[in-house]
Amino acid sequence: MAESERRAGTSEEGAPPIQQSFMVPKKEINVVSDMAKWKRSQAYADYMGFILTLNEGVRGKKLTCEYKVSEEALWFAFGTGGRLRVKEMQNQHNEKSKESRGEAALALITGKPIEKLVALLNTLDRWIDETPPVDQPSRFGNKAFRTWYAKLDQEAEKLVSAVIPKHLADAAPEVAVYLKESVGNSTRIDYGTGHEAAFAAFLCCLCKIGVLRVDDQMAIVFKVFNRYLEVMRKLQKTYRMEPAGSQGVWGLDDFQFLPFIWGSSQLIDHPSLEPRHFVDEKVVNENHKDFMFLECILFITEMKTGPFAEHSNQLWNISAVPSWSKVNQGLIRMYKAECLEKFPVIQHFKFGSLLPIQPVTS
Repeated sequence: MAESERRAGTSEEGAPPIQQSFMVPKKEINVVSDMAKWKRSQAYADYMGFILTLNEGVRGKKLTCEYKVSEEALWFAFGTGGRLRVKEMQNQHNEKSKESRGEAALALITGKPIEKLVALLNTLDRWIDETPPVDQPSRFGNKAFRTWYAKLDQEAEKLVSAVIPKHLADAAPEVAVYLKESVGNSTRIDYGTGHEAAFAAFLCCLCKIGVLRVDDQMAIVFKVFNRYLEVMRKLQKTYRMEPAGSQGVWGLDDFQFLPFIWGSSQLIDHPSLEPRHFVDEKVVNENHKDFMFLECILFITEMKTGPFAEHSNQLWNISAVPSWSKVNQGLIRMYKAECLEKFPVIQHFKFGSLLPIQPVTS
């Protein structure tokens, strides 16, 4: 056990990282009665806390707005063994210090972990281009996805290791499991909200070990999660992936849920856009680059034919809600009920040291 102990996470004051023993996550929800364990678990509390913190962080903000990446999250990652405060880092840079310590610090100040995560997602995107769909009789579930997934399965730990500092290397196998779980199922060639939840869990784990800060809320959602969505949409279209556990016209969406939550938060108190406007094609075309919710609507209209009220009945109903604040609150309740409290979704969730099945400790 001692061999796998590494320092992870930081306090708000930037104190030295705490000790953490990592483990490969595993399934714990095997029968319906196990769902009670999940709802009482530290994993559930931390996961929902993470989702709601990001929800608040993007409230009223556009995808295209300027945002600052935390300047003090990663002091420990440049491996000097001692602290170098942000002010000192900035002073070194201003004096054009040639010391490697100062240069490393600057790389961290500029939000390198966020950029590394985007680079990781760019790699997944490139692999799609390198793995074209194969000719097959079945229209859906192109088997080339299995080739693409096999590459991720093989490279995931290496990809994660490139994002986290060396002294946290032992965290890579644990965190990489959530990355592998986040892109769909290679046997069924499907994708759904459980896979999306695995990516949110992946980001949550990176926050818990100190690679990301919750201070970076907008960068996490607007830069990393939004890039993840783009790659997932490309996967879904390229390999004609089936929706996992789709409720058809009675579900919110075939594939995603979180961008509707965070996207509705972005639109709270918008001076002109109201929920009734998202079914207006012109409004969507003019504003989708600024708002995640409208980007989701655009993708749906590109993928489905026929009247919106017929192919996306739940969303059509939501367009009648009077305010984005009420939409946001309703979607959070719906996410808990339709995703996090459904055995077919949560039976696949995996638990480790960072998202433990153990009950919440007061």
